[in-house]
Amino acid sequence: MSQDYIFTIRQITRYLKALLAQEATLQSVAVRGEIADFVRHSSGHLYFTLKDEFSQLRCVMFREEAGTLTFGPESGADVVARGTITIYEARGQYQLVVRELASAGVGDLYLAFERLRRRLAEEGLFDEARKRPLPPFPRRIAAITSSAGAAVHDVLTTLRTRWPAADVILIPTPVSGPGSAAGIVQALRRLSQLEGIEVALLVRGGGSFEELAGFNDEAVARAIAGAPVPIITGIGHETDVTIADLVADRRAATPTAAAVAATPDRHALLIRVRAVRRGLADRLRRLVLRYRRELALLRARPVLCRPRLVFSDHRQRLDGAVETVGRALRDLSRSLSERFLRARDKLDALRPEAVLGRGYSLTRLPDGTIVRSVRQVSVGTMAEVVFADGSAAIMVHDVAPPRRDESA
Repeated sequence: MSQDYIFTIRQITRYLKALLAQEATLQSVAVRGEIADFVRHSSGHLYFTLKDEFSQLRCVMFREEAGTLTFGPESGADVVARGTITIYEARGQYQLVVRELASAGVGDLYLAFERLRRRLAEEGLFDEARKRPLPPFPRRIAAITSSAGAAVHDVLTTLRTRWPAADVILIPTPVSGPGSAAGIVQALRRLSQLEGIEVALLVRGGGSFEELAGFNDEAVARAIAGAPVPIITGIGHETDVTIADLVADRRAATPTAAAVAATPDRHALLIRVRAVRRGLADRLRRLVLRYRRELALLRARPVLCRPRLVFSDHRQRLDGAVETVGRALRDLSRSLSERFLRARDKLDALRPEAVLGRGYSLTRLPDGTIVRSVRQVSVGTMAEVVFADGSAAIMVHDVAPPRRDESA
């Protein structure tokens, strides 16, 4: 046995996987075949086999890409898958990692749709944040559609029934065929030239994927995004989803549903107005009854029904208070008078004249000094003795020394 390098299974598998990764053709290859052994895993990934009469190819489509499919793949369906050829190492099996999947009848057209959808999504044209709110009570509505199709009749009938107050401006536009995309773009641009348009409907009836191709055009998508007013689309049937639907400010399942989305229902509004009116009337009645009860209670109060009685009580209380105050003032005056007389008597008793009248006298020196002690005089001192009824001039002839108990 030769001494050549011996690979492990993992090494040889990875080597082959690397060789496939270097092959540019296999990085984006489209394969057509019939789906077999289709499985939708709980993880959201799709596992299936593409086969023809000679061979088969294992395929996987991961959850992120599977979530963008607009149809439901199943076993037996003829499809076109685009993706990358690689090796699943755990089984050593080559497989197609599918990025785009379409029914074989519209394979190239659908794949082009998917590529445009991805690119515009990355630009943010489908973001909810950029979509504008619809006017609640539009006064002027534009309808962009074919003037000969059934859709225009359904839309106009619905608008007239639901909201006859709005003016509807029809902009006849081809909505199928090779020139439909350019016609739709031109119609959308006309919106800026029409005065008072508040919302526009872009609608057409059902059709095949090829017939709806005009609504999957990039120019149409950008014209919708740049329109001066909110755009509501109602294209095809409920299961049809176009690029125009994804860019529009509101997507409706059908033309009729688009007209419904654009307008309030006048009958529902009338019912609501009547209900509000009844509610207001009931509330007013309840308020009137409540205020009447409160008024009756107020009127029943004595101060309102017999005000003279209330004033009579207060007058009597006032008379009593006046009498009480008067009596208190008289008592106070009498007490003060008595106190005054007593104080006056005391003062009278203390007057020098009153004291002199009781037999006492007052001795003053010539300079007016009152003699209060024997020490203030000596033999020969001249003085004045004041009595109650007059005075006398005296001269001291003798001075007796103070008694022993007084000098102590």
